[in-house]
Amino acid sequence: MYERKIPLNLNCGLDLIGEVLYGKWKIRLLWFINQGHKRPSELQRKIPDASRRVLTIQLKELEDHELISKVIYPVVPPKVEYSLTDFGQTLIPIISALGFWGDEHEERLRALILKRQPTAP
Repeated sequence: MYERKIPLNLNCGLDLIGEVLYGKWKIRLLWFINQGHKRPSELQRKIPDASRRVLTIQLKELEDHELISKVIYPVVPPKVEYSLTDFGQTLIPIISALGFWGDEHEERLRALILKRQPTAP
């Protein structure tokens, strides 16, 4: 089991948001679930760079933080679907604003990110 090395710091809203949304794929998972991609296989297709294990862990954390809910249908093979909770829906305008900001500054951000990448020999 994972044991935290650095103690929790939950003194302000940014600390809380960081704790809940920390994870490479969580914001994208929330966005794609909001767009109607509810099955784990659909989410995997939308985020092919993420391993199934990592997506499962991050979906579980989002569920634990009550941002998404999981329904398991009693069929064979088992069918699982995720949906945003009302609480999770409150993040969509914020995620949308972040995406808009990224689109507005796309060229600059891309250049800055690529500049930090090591050059190939």
